[in-house]
Amino acid sequence: MSDTTFPVQHAPAAPAPIPLREILPWAVFGGLMLLLALYFVGAEQGATSIFPGMYVHEFVHDGRHLLGFPCH
Repeated sequence: MSDTTFPVQHAPAAPAPIPLREILPWAVFGGLMLLLALYFVGAEQGATSIFPGMYVHEFVHDGRHLLGFPCH
């Protein structure tokens, strides 16, 4: 037999929690981007339109149907 020893294996360390003050600005930013995307997909036409014409509507047309927004 040999006298070879193997290194002691320790249990993996638990991941450190991320503080809320580091997550909160990114969560707010992500929420605002999602609301902006929802506006363009769901409401960018008619009286609240930012861009003239139907360019944005046609660009997000399939996305509107996928999300359940009626458009015609």
